[in-house]
Amino acid sequence: MTKEKVLEALGNVQEPDLGKDLVTLNMIQDLTIEGNNVSFTIVLTTPACPMKEMMQNACINAIKLLVNKEAVVNVSFTSNTTTKRTDPGTVLPKVKNIIAVVSGKGGVGKSTVAANLALALAQGGAKVGLMDADIYGPSVPIMFGVRGERPLMIDVGAEKPMIAPLERFGLKLISIGLLVDEKNAVVWRGPMASSAIRQFVTDVYWDELDYLVVDMPPGTGDIHLTLMQTVPVTGAVIVTTPQDVALADAKKGIAMFGQAQMNVPIIGLVENMSYFIPPGAGTELPDNKYFIFGKDGGKRLADEYDIPFLGQIPLVQSIREGGDQGTPVMISDDIVSKKAFEGFASQVVRSIAMRNANISAEKIAETV
Repeated sequence: MTKEKVLEALGNVQEPDLGKDLVTLNMIQDLTIEGNNVSFTIVLTTPACPMKEMMQNACINAIKLLVNKEAVVNVSFTSNTTTKRTDPGTVLPKVKNIIAVVSGKGGVGKSTVAANLALALAQGGAKVGLMDADIYGPSVPIMFGVRGERPLMIDVGAEKPMIAPLERFGLKLISIGLLVDEKNAVVWRGPMASSAIRQFVTDVYWDELDYLVVDMPPGTGDIHLTLMQTVPVTGAVIVTTPQDVALADAKKGIAMFGQAQMNVPIIGLVENMSYFIPPGAGTELPDNKYFIFGKDGGKRLADEYDIPFLGQIPLVQSIREGGDQGTPVMISDDIVSKKAFEGFASQVVRSIAMRNANISAEKIAETV
């Protein structure tokens, strides 16, 4: 066996989303051969890549089939999260991708989706932050069990001390709820709320992150405009539920990002509260689903607008309980809900990696 023959064989293994082979994409590193032993590292576009096992098996099969059937192949993984940022890097300079989680209306579970998306990405090995930009209805302190805690000011060698985000379950967190007593209403006009969001961007020391998930307020308004004009947002995740009233408002959110002043691509749409699973039925009766709010409304909307459909999240009691108790469902033992959020998160990172590789939105919608 030679390195040339092994690389020639690996040239037949495609990266599933990017449409090119691993060798052309320079994803093969540290190739060594000792007798029948072949070792190399695949450099993934994200540590949370859902295609690891498939690529590993394809590489092993290619070498055994095309080079040496007796080969003992050891595949390792590392990652270099891709980014499409071309701005000067004056804001959030070490953050590679910024994901805005938005909804056209309140009550669709946007904060639950944002929190568990961030956790799923972190559990996949990524460095992740969660910014609660819902100034008037912050949820992060309750959902992560950090009520009453306050962030500290730290000296990082900047012109002035910066706010250190709290850390919980492997995430970095910031929320207006950590700075203002929860018994006090935040009665601010638009400019004050927008100023707070700018501070979360400029005065919080996020350091190096693969993904910063931003839980946006419901609707369309000042804070959305401020964030999109201040920060180079990678893309937006639209959250809806299946019923028509939520879908009508989701269309407004999609339209908002389609306007010229936004210039923010839509990563995709996720349907929350898609179906109800009675307690205990998830593993014993996986098909025991009740479509309380209608069926496949989000999927039809995604098809109508030709945007990726990122998945369906069930309506499960443990999701609500975990949020209220400060332990989101991704930290729980609820296999059904965790699987739904993991699948959703994998579709998000796939869509982002494809956008960063300049693959067209239509192609992403087809693939995802």
